[in-house]
This record gives sequence, structure tokens and C-alpha cells, in this order.
Amino acid sequence: MGSLPPPLSLYPPPKRPQNQTPIDETTLLNLFKSQQSHLNYFFQHLDLSQTLAFTTTLLHSSGTIFFSGVGKSGFVARKISQTLVSLGIHSGFLSPTDALHGDIGILTERDVLVLFSKSGNTEELLKLVPCAKAKGAYLISVTSVEGNTLAGVCDMNVHLPLERELCPFDLAPVTSTAIQMVFGDTVAIALMSARNLTREEYATNHPAGRIGKSLIFKVKDVMKKQDELPVCREGDLIMDQLVELTSKGCGCLLVIDEEYHLIGTFTDGDLRRTLKASEGGIFKLTVGEMCNRNARTIGPDAMAVEAMKKMEAPPSPVQFLPVIDHQNVLIGIVTLHGLVSAGL
Repeated sequence: MGSLPPPLSLYPPPKRPQNQTPIDETTLLNLFKSQQSHLNYFFQHLDLSQTLAFTTTLLHSSGTIFFSGVGKSGFVARKISQTLVSLGIHSGFLSPTDALHGDIGILTERDVLVLFSKSGNTEELLKLVPCAKAKGAYLISVTSVEGNTLAGVCDMNVHLPLERELCPFDLAPVTSTAIQMVFGDTVAIALMSARNLTREEYATNHPAGRIGKSLIFKVKDVMKKQDELPVCREGDLIMDQLVELTSKGCGCLLVIDEEYHLIGTFTDGDLRRTLKASEGGIFKLTVGEMCNRNARTIGPDAMAVEAMKKMEAPPSPVQFLPVIDHQNVLIGIVTLHGLVSAGL
């Protein structure tokens, strides 16, 4: 049986290579300022007429908007496609290599294919162009080098002005990919606005996220109901209801009448205050004598996020809200713990 490795604290710190230069705040600040300057160059020189034509073409597309690219541009193309999908727009990423080995079969004459390439001379994309044209798709190149080959063979070209890369050798694609991302995501939001996408429609595409849950989940989706409710009658003795008070995990009793109308609530905090005030007299007190008859309530069709706001409202926060219908009949309870567990 082998021995365990020594703890990390016993390892010597890594040695810095002799040719490394320390990084300080001034160096970082200058780099960020340089990148900001390069991005400003892009904003100042972007051809808005080209951008409008590009955006309008995507907006009027009756098919799927496919994006493609190689390397870092490929990552950007995939991300922009995912942004459009999250907005409910039919989109996808088409790998140029996989396309030439069968995946191009997904293209139709109704589709748009957007090709991202800084140089516009990417071999894989140039090989893809005639095949995509044969399928009848509309081709748009998005490039940053003037007079490139890709722009000359596509139906439309958008030029993304690039002053230079932030890389000291003007080689590593860091500024070019940044402007590709800014361009693509800004166009995506323009499409979102043009399609009049509502908050609710956006939320339906993000059901697992907090945004989606806050716009989709209603109280009835997250409340406890039926056998989970800690109910009692107003004539019940407090001492007889201690098990019900503690066993349902709500921290309260919901006091109801014979028709299940809500009369009030009695919390574990009320229990402590009653014990302190009445001493031995608590054995004779009923829940109805000590309950809160003006408890905050909420309806089942209210948004769950509104329930959370109501719990946190002045004068003091509460941990639960009884859920009642329009006739004051108790149908459930929503707790702060339940809302947090649901991701709200």
C-alpha cells in the first residue's frame, strides 16, 4: 500500500524563471488602457450601414442562422450562436471541418451562414464556402483584414475595424476576438429588441436560472399543501399542538375554522413569548387566544419572487406566508427556506 503525498505546505514554492519580469499595477493599468484604446478604435470606425444590413438579414431569415469559425474565432462564433438560441432565435454552430464530413447536410436554402475570421483567409472556411453555396445558404463573412479572400466569395461582408492586437507582437488574437464578441452580442440584443421579446419569453428559455425562476415560478409552484400544512383549530390547547408546531418544518401553526378559513398564525416565537409572559398558565391557553389574527398572506397565483419580497417587507421580516384563495380558504404555505431551496 503506497504512502500518501506530503501536504502542499511542505512543497517549496515554485521558482520564477530567470527571464520573467514582475507584474505591477502600473503595467496592468497600461495594458487595460491600451485595450480600451483599441476597442474605441473599433467603435469609432465601425461601418453602421454594413452592420444594419447584417442585422436586418438575420432578422428576416426564415431559416436557421448558423455561425462558423476556426480557433478563437470559432469559440466566439459558438458563443454568439448560443446567445441567439437563449433569445429564442433558431441558431447553431457549424464546425467547418465536420461540415465537410457530413454536417453540411443540415444547411438549406432558407439558412444564413455567418463565417467569423480575422484574416478572411482561413483555409477551412474557404473550403466550406462552395459547399455551402451549393446548398443554397446565404453566406456572410465577418472579417478584420481589408481585401481578404473570404469577403470576395461571400454574399455579404462585414468589416470589423482592428487597430492592432494588444499582444506586443500584434499576433495573439485578443483584441480581434474581443471586438468579434462585442459585435455579435450587440447585434443579438438588437434582434431581441426588434422581435419584441418579453421578460416572460426570455425567462422560459432560462427555466433553471434565477432569472427564469423569478419570472416563471408562482407561489402555487413552490408552496407546501394538504398534509404538509401545520394546521390546528383556535380552541386547541397550545401544549397539545407542540408536535404539530415543530414537526412540519414551517415554524408555525396555521389556525383554521371548520371550513378551512384562515383565522391566524401561531409561531415558535409566539410560543417563547407566551411561555415568558404566562409561566405556568400556558397549560390552559388555547392557540386562538394567542395567535396573530392579522398575519401576512398571499395568493397562489402571485409570483414566488413577490412572496419573498413580502416576507422581507417592514416592519419585520417573516419566515412564511399562508397561501389563501379569494374566499380566505387556506390552501398552502410558502416558506423562506422553500423559496431559497427553489433557487430564488
